Amino acid sequence: MTLQLPTKTGGTRAYTPRSEPFRPAGSAPLVSRTVFSAAHVVADPYADTSPDGPAAVDWDATLAFRRHLWSHGLGVAEAMDTAQRGMGLDWAGAAELIRRSAAEAKAVGGRIACGVGTDQLTGDKGHLAGAGPGEVLGAYEEQLALVEGTGAQAILMASRALAATARGPEDYLTVYGRLLRQAAEPVILHWLGPMFDPALTGYWGSTDLDAATDTFLQVIAAHPDKVDGVKISLLDADREVALRRLLPQGVRCYTGDDFHYPELIAGDAHGFSHALLGIFDPLGPLAADAVRRLDTGDTAGFRELLDPTVELSRHLFEAPTRYYKTGVVFLAWLAGHQRHFTMVGGLQSARSLPHLARAYELADGLGLFPDPDLAAARMRSLLDMYGVAR
Repeated sequence: MTLQLPTKTGGTRAYTPRSEPFRPAGSAPLVSRTVFSAAHVVADPYADTSPDGPAAVDWDATLAFRRHLWSHGLGVAEAMDTAQRGMGLDWAGAAELIRRSAAEAKAVGGRIACGVGTDQLTGDKGHLAGAGPGEVLGAYEEQLALVEGTGAQAILMASRALAATARGPEDYLTVYGRLLRQAAEPVILHWLGPMFDPALTGYWGSTDLDAATDTFLQVIAAHPDKVDGVKISLLDADREVALRRLLPQGVRCYTGDDFHYPELIAGDAHGFSHALLGIFDPLGPLAADAVRRLDTGDTAGFRELLDPTVELSRHLFEAPTRYYKTGVVFLAWLAGHQRHFTMVGGLQSARSLPHLARAYELADGLGLFPDPDLAAARMRSLLDMYGVAR
């Protein structure tokens, strides 16, 4: 089968799909790095809802995808931005997702960490109504109690409400200090940059990243026993490495850099990053196989397998970066993990057909589709729907 894929210049080009998929070489547990995939949610395509309505989730398909990730040795980072948290999935939907996924993790022995935020106050659109640091703290506390009540590890996510109401670094120190003192088990702190969510501009009390980093490190230094690690999503490898070297002993750095993850995970003479990545949703089996090579000391083999995936990741996460979820769900559909290309909030419309066509081509070239013929047939059905001539 040859497909005519649309280009950004308005034309088409012929593409012949790959015939054989990538096949993981092993299934042993990952040992040298702790690796989480932030996982997407599968929408219910039959729900009579609108982009402004509550999220309608296909729970069976959503949980099946998490079992897929666990089967390859990856942990699941649940109810994060990859799950459209704050972009179609409200707190009520996220709470149900956390409860169901945590129960499923217990049933299959999978590792899970869940996002704790304040979206009761801001909802999907980031609008804030009369909240201050006290209300922000209360919202965080409600979500922390729910996550810890399920037995899952907590990820303290960046808060749109705190970014909107904090008067300076002191409010971040107060809110996070209170939360860390309350946490029953060590948490992961998440610094999400404004390229992922513009409402988080100036997080940690400053738009100066050096000043923001100082505040972030103060939070960790005051409570190192309550911080398992930090997830850095700034798409700045040099800054991540510099911060990684300043962390207290025993506090992990989880890279969230979907542009530079191979080099950050591989590390250098001074250390390395673990991983908590949205790109590991479509890369799951391949990423796990790469880390198994690292487990044996084969850094070159790790890079050989993972480096070629960066082009796909940079494509999916191109600006506006926050719409990378569309590409992630699109690839899950092509790979056969769900029956349709529908997203909560109608976000399937957030990327162009040429963007999706290039994502298909790059993913197919990596062998990411277990059934290349199915992926090609589904890609052709999308092209037909858009009126692309065969």
